[in-house]
Amino acid sequence: MVMDELKKLYADYTGTQAEEVRELPVLSGSDRRYFRLCGVKNLIGVYGKSAHENSAFIYLSGHLREKGLPVPAVYSYSNDKLFYLQEDLGDATLFDVIEHGRTSGDFNETERRLLFQSISLLPSFQVLGAEGLDFTKCYPQPAFDRRTVLWDLNYFKYCFLKTTGIDFIESRLEDDFQHMSDVLLQNRFTTFLYRDFQSRNVMIKDGEPYFIDFQGGRKGPIYYDVASFLWQAKANYPKSLRDELLNVYLNALRSYMAVDEADFHHRLRHFVFFRLLQVLGAYGFRGHFEHKTHFIESIPYAMSHLRELLVDDFDDYPYLCALLRAIKPFSVALKRSDLEVKIISFAYKKGIPADSNGNGGGFVFDCRALTNPGKYDQFKDLTGLDEPVIRFLEGDREVDAFMNQASLLVDASVKRYIERGFTNLMVCFGCTGGQHRSVYCAQRLAKHLQKTFRINISPFHRELLTINN
Repeated sequence: MVMDELKKLYADYTGTQAEEVRELPVLSGSDRRYFRLCGVKNLIGVYGKSAHENSAFIYLSGHLREKGLPVPAVYSYSNDKLFYLQEDLGDATLFDVIEHGRTSGDFNETERRLLFQSISLLPSFQVLGAEGLDFTKCYPQPAFDRRTVLWDLNYFKYCFLKTTGIDFIESRLEDDFQHMSDVLLQNRFTTFLYRDFQSRNVMIKDGEPYFIDFQGGRKGPIYYDVASFLWQAKANYPKSLRDELLNVYLNALRSYMAVDEADFHHRLRHFVFFRLLQVLGAYGFRGHFEHKTHFIESIPYAMSHLRELLVDDFDDYPYLCALLRAIKPFSVALKRSDLEVKIISFAYKKGIPADSNGNGGGFVFDCRALTNPGKYDQFKDLTGLDEPVIRFLEGDREVDAFMNQASLLVDASVKRYIERGFTNLMVCFGCTGGQHRSVYCAQRLAKHLQKTFRINISPFHRELLTINN
């Protein structure tokens, strides 16, 4: 049904049928579904359950593009606005591109350039984006106000704080929440609040940043977006880099308004605190209630930021600060599932691997329809673990389509296996010789599952043992 609607939109817009449609994996908290439609023009098809939210995105996309800001164009949408087609910006997010820096703590020049470039554009979104904007079209509220502040604080209370099991006096906590609302709203603002300005929502295309997921934007203070970007839980920016990025932002902001740095830093600190509470609520809901493991994994990072922030007291919120300090050991233990996914590459001519756990097997994916690197002399003595073979297969669109579909199937089973307490799942990839395609696919799935779930993953390349021995 969803694909059929998007195919119809594609055909109506381009005048031709889509040659290929594949669903894209989504690791965000969104309920929207994304599809890549390939043909005379590659487009991203989107299905969202909320017509109001979709309408906000469509409107804001057009408005921000008119201001010259790098956001995806929306080309077509259904009458009910549940489906729309937007510009295809590729698959590389800024979060992915800075992986080396995030994991090592040492951000290279390319990573730093893209980070500086991204945050230097934020004031343009906030100031130019507000000019002529009809805020009544924003979703779910036209402005950052007391109601939205208290929504987020109660999100934190019910979806995170209560899950820690810590005892607290709700009336005293609510007193601090009311005071925080007063502090955050004490200044009048006329700027555009992006709402979720962070590296996962920055796409890198042709070496340049483009910005997505602004459908929650509304009128609001500039500090919130700065806090969202610089204190993103898993981005892992060292303080020195965060300070540099903040200076880049402030210099760009001076093109639009005078900046009192002391006042800015004072107000920003309160918004950092508030934003961290908001994301903890989101992580708690998505992780504990929707069982999305990667959100649970982000909790210790956010708690680490809070610990750093609370080195100096917030006199305005004494009870809340005391509660946060009482959470021991100031992190959330990550529960690793007992599920083990064994991922095996094999050669069909030597038979499909047997399941040693006695469960009768699992997924078996046939890679033989994919282009075989083994037919080329330069790859014959290499395997799917070698960089030249990896680059060759990553450049093949059919390999991407194959792996996207395989990953969606396996992800669905892994989620259900975790929920039901199962301990074993086997996934096999077979090709002609068990040397190139199957090995690459097995490794790629292993890496994907490692990033998505806290499970035990055991890749095993059966035929490479024979080759190496």
